Amino acid sequence: MAAEVMDLKARADRLRELHGEEMLVLPNAWDAASATIVAEAGFPVVATASAAISAMLGYPDNEGAPWSEMFAAAGRVARVVSVPVTVDAEAGYGMEPRELVDRLLEIGAVGCNLEDTDHRAGGLVEAGAHAQWLARVRSAAADAEVPIVINARVDTFLPKSGIPESDRLAEAVRRGRLYRDAGADCIYPIGVRHQDDIATLVAELPGPINGNTGDDLNLAKLRELGVARVSYGPRFYRTAMADLKTAVQELLS
Repeated sequence: MAAEVMDLKARADRLRELHGEEMLVLPNAWDAASATIVAEAGFPVVATASAAISAMLGYPDNEGAPWSEMFAAAGRVARVVSVPVTVDAEAGYGMEPRELVDRLLEIGAVGCNLEDTDHRAGGLVEAGAHAQWLARVRSAAADAEVPIVINARVDTFLPKSGIPESDRLAEAVRRGRLYRDAGADCIYPIGVRHQDDIATLVAELPGPINGNTGDDLNLAKLRELGVARVSYGPRFYRTAMADLKTAVQELLS
């Protein structure tokens, strides 16, 4: 096995191990500078946020940016840090699984978020079809000899999913089980706001759960509920841009 592949494999193994230790906290980065800040602060992993990167590049979120520009930006993140990097790859940009895996490894990433929203058609991808696609990504990673960590995002709690509010939790559990069976390492039910829902998801789904802070869900509460991984998406990017806006406006006063 080539040295580069061995290094990527070691990083992928480490990223997977971190899901079973202390709660993995990911203050998402969007460029080399923000990634450096996160790594130098002592976080053991750097994660990217697609909404932040696409905004930085001047495109809308939800696969509004060309995949080549998104991957180039994520590659600059991976280049400047020595810790594992996991990339928000949105819905996979229409790539075949082996191409997606190869592109991730080319930029030095060893993990990815993959969501089950169809941004072209609107709404969610059929769960069985998405599980099959995830299984092919898992198989492609095995063929590449780097066990990329797949964080399967479940979008049922998002309003654009089209799922009635009363059915969102049950559908998230159903989809999460399918995705875990397909080989996903972690399930990410984005948009969950209530403690009871997170507690049910942790209890009903095998394996690690990715949560978000907000409302009455701070880090301590998420840790108490058994959440294994917490990500912040574009939150820090938006805070940075808001601070910049305030600072430049003050120059005019």
